[in-house]
Amino acid sequence: MHERDLETRPEWSQKVVDAIVKAQQWTRAHPQDAAQMLSKSGANRYTPHPAAVLSRVLAPPPGDQGRYLADRAIVHADWHEKRIDFQPYPYPSYVEELVKRLKRTQVEGNAQFVGQLDPAFVARDLVDDRFVKKSIEALGGQRAFGLPDGYRRTETIVV
Repeated sequence: MHERDLETRPEWSQKVVDAIVKAQQWTRAHPQDAAQMLSKSGANRYTPHPAAVLSRVLAPPPGDQGRYLADRAIVHADWHEKRIDFQPYPYPSYVEELVKRLKRTQVEGNAQFVGQLDPAFVARDLVDDRFVKKSIEALGGQRAFGLPDGYRRTETIVV
């Protein structure tokens, strides 16, 4: 969301964030309905995908976990992660780790500015979690999204 909206229209910003967080919670609870709604056969044709494909992605059959582990789409079964999920909290620790990794990523073009970025500053500058925390708490906290309580985590990236 644009910083100007956060600062000059906080009530409106909160309502927008509330709606997005509620939609994420609803989608987690109703993956088949979400697949139909988002599909090319849905009333609004939000995506070009058939409902069956979206259903398989949003609510994969239990046997898919074994296939995902076998083809290494999921590497850490003990993390109990879904391939696709909806959780609203924008962990600043992820943004910080992403900037650290971007510094070591070879890209085409001039990316000198990336080397000068302070990862902690970027995370503080980009992640304004005031509104989303209110939205999450109003729906029951992080546990409502299958996450542990609290807003801190340690990023573990294994390549």
